[in-house]
Amino acid sequence: MSAEDQKRICGVAAAALVEDGMLVGLGTGSTAKHFVDALAARMVKEGLKIRAVSTSTVTEDQARALGIPLLTLDEVETIDLTVDGADEIGPGLSLIKGGGGALLREKLVWEASRRCVVIADAAKHVVRLGKFPLPVEVVAFGHTGTSRRLFDALAECDIGAAPRLRSRDGRPFITDSGNVIYDIACGVIEDPSALADALKSVTGVVEHGLFLDLADEVLIGTDSGVDRRSP
Repeated sequence: MSAEDQKRICGVAAAALVEDGMLVGLGTGSTAKHFVDALAARMVKEGLKIRAVSTSTVTEDQARALGIPLLTLDEVETIDLTVDGADEIGPGLSLIKGGGGALLREKLVWEASRRCVVIADAAKHVVRLGKFPLPVEVVAFGHTGTSRRLFDALAECDIGAAPRLRSRDGRPFITDSGNVIYDIACGVIEDPSALADALKSVTGVVEHGLFLDLADEVLIGTDSGVDRRSP
């Protein structure tokens, strides 16, 4: 089974978790896209009635095109279920997210949710976090100075990697919130919690892509079907 097929079966399995009347958080990325498609298909086939909150303008455009009713995060208090992808899934369902550039909005939606389910192909499951570069969203104003402070914070965690500004078409990548992203090739992250604290202490950092103690369940696509795992 290809990675794309694994993503698709996870998206379908996650859509089956949604119940009538739910407020659903819609993730961002290639795997979450399959979930949104499957959710819209259930609405058409079964008459499922839901409302949703999107984590990015890309997913918002997809949901609108499929007829999924949308609310803003400011219009809701609690989201029943959020389904989203991940770039890496480590021990205890610790995650690296943000490869698609929506990490701040994703984390805001996740933290407003009663339950968060991760969907991913088998390659995303790792023994230790860190092979995938860790995204850090920072304020655009003075971001080069922030990158130097990030480098110092990383050194204190025994990580010698230099933050690299994410670009697109030769220009800095700008997030939906108007910020920029630095990607950090950390290598093996020995202590994700300590690194998360160090990054958040840096002036100019808005959010990092370490999602710790937030996922309630992960659905991993494999050649034999969907593997369900809990912390």
